[in-house]
Amino acid sequence: MITPTDSQRSRLAELARYFLRLGFLGFGGPVALVGQMERELVDGKKWLTKQEMKESIAICQSLPGPLAIQVGIYVSWLRGGFWGAWVGGWCFILPNFVIVASLGALYVYLGDLQPVTAIFYGVSPAVIALILHSCYRLAKLGMEDWLQWTIAAVCLAVTVILQAEVALLFISAGIVGILYYGKPFKRSPAILPGIAVVPAAAGPIAPVASGSTLSKLLLFFLKAGSLTFGSGLVIVPFLEQGLVQQYNWLDERQFLIAVAIGMISPGPVVITATFVGYLVAGFWGSVVSTIGIFLPSFLLVLIVAPLLARHRGNANVQGFVKGAYAAAIGTILGACILLGKIAIGDWLTELIGVVSLAVLFRWKVSNPLLIAATAVVGLIAYPWLQPSWVMVH
Repeated sequence: MITPTDSQRSRLAELARYFLRLGFLGFGGPVALVGQMERELVDGKKWLTKQEMKESIAICQSLPGPLAIQVGIYVSWLRGGFWGAWVGGWCFILPNFVIVASLGALYVYLGDLQPVTAIFYGVSPAVIALILHSCYRLAKLGMEDWLQWTIAAVCLAVTVILQAEVALLFISAGIVGILYYGKPFKRSPAILPGIAVVPAAAGPIAPVASGSTLSKLLLFFLKAGSLTFGSGLVIVPFLEQGLVQQYNWLDERQFLIAVAIGMISPGPVVITATFVGYLVAGFWGSVVSTIGIFLPSFLLVLIVAPLLARHRGNANVQGFVKGAYAAAIGTILGACILLGKIAIGDWLTELIGVVSLAVLFRWKVSNPLLIAATAVVGLIAYPWLQPSWVMVH
């Protein structure tokens, strides 16, 4: 049994304090959070060198799970060893869990009230705009040539028309990437690409007939956390397929609300799992869903990251990265179209969506501010438009 020494306990306390604060105040998405860690831990606290921080980001970009949480766990491991990884990581997650579980409880008990419905009437089209804008930024970062755009177009079409098993899309795209970009029949080193976010898939799992809802939630989110790489938005089409289409735990509007909660709360979008868990099985559902979505990140950082540090420059690995990245762009866009049919049902929701997108491209507006503004619009307008909106939905 590994036990911390006195000096390690001091470092654990430092890690706990830092990541609790970051978890409460960490708005802005994974890029902003990683940038904040770099400023505070390299330039401020001097816990890491610049090279160590760059190495941490490069390694975590190539692992499944939300990037900011992965970097937090890895940095905590460098600073405090085995126990540091667990303390820093869970302290980073805890504030997000408390906030989102509380919102889940409020929604469960107040969700049928007209003001709550009105808020999400205004918020839902803004969520579609936020996803589209984030997808645009991801495309600028990682889409480099005609093949990636072709893969994205195919995945977009398949997602919208067939709503097929997304795991097959990502595996197929990764294989195409290996064949085109890599050297599948020759071992050769390669330079790490500028972005190595590897989106892969969390396909649906077979229901366990004898298991409880809690065990099904745990298994579902363990799989999602194990097989979903990169941006938290990549998980949206996977969760929609499992939660709405397979298990019928949520309807499409509830799923949109869950995504909205994940986007406006501090921390990664995958904290959506906490909200979903509460809606499905109350407090303990939120606990097991949170553990399920984040536990793979800890295991991968502690077990796989040291190996990946040595082999991440392999050309075939990079080829899979490029192919799967393109597939992620296509499936996210496909999910936007499918969810947009639910979120946008009249002239005002169309207007909210278009204006939100225009604002995001023109100004650097934070997610919570945009969501708050559209919530106010919903509260004001919904009572006047309620009959027509209900007919559409």
